[in-house]
Amino acid sequence: MRPIVFYMADSRQHDGPPLALFAVLFVALLFGGLAIGVALGGVMPLPYGPVAAVQQYVRTQPLAVQVIAVAAFGSSVPLAVYAATASARLRLLGVTTAQPTIALVGGILAAGAMGLTGLLGWTLSRLEITGDTALVQMLYFLVFLVGGAGHIVALGVLVAGMAAPCLALGLLPRPLAWVGVATAGLCESTTLVLAWPVLGPILPVARVAALAWLLVAGARLPRCHNGSSATS
Repeated sequence: MRPIVFYMADSRQHDGPPLALFAVLFVALLFGGLAIGVALGGVMPLPYGPVAAVQQYVRTQPLAVQVIAVAAFGSSVPLAVYAATASARLRLLGVTTAQPTIALVGGILAAGAMGLTGLLGWTLSRLEITGDTALVQMLYFLVFLVGGAGHIVALGVLVAGMAAPCLALGLLPRPLAWVGVATAGLCESTTLVLAWPVLGPILPVARVAALAWLLVAGARLPRCHNGSSATS
């Protein structure tokens, strides 16, 4: 017979900042900076293409690269605050297992990856760097890997850490919680891009799905919960 785990809910209301607000700030900074950068310098070339195209882009469009880099770095702050707030609220809602900590760790890793992406991108925009072909290629790959699979896999851990207890306790509508579980799985599958670059198109799909879920879940997650529930 399996043990029964009890979740003791706290009837107090969580007075932390609104989760949806920080999700909106993260999305606005990240995609707003990307949109401005593309408007200034065009679409950035893929890292798997000719290094000459990459070097030409960073050499001739340093402002566009800097705008994208600064926006990416700035977006890491609201994401970290989101993760900390979500973790605290889950605990107040009665989740006594490891999921709130898992969500916090995933969010901090995702925010750190995005912050590092911004710093690497800013370094890539420097004129004294753009003349070194090997260095440009290395930094560009790091920007792609850290801001791509590195960030998205960690984002999936944040989503999983929130979706699993919400599904168990009914803190979110079941369809929304199940979508979160599926989204987390999709995010983790982006690890395969490291082995098969042809799977690269799943990166933006997983990123958008995870951010959309965090925004909706942040708006729907209650601030207080009365009573207790159990799961076997």
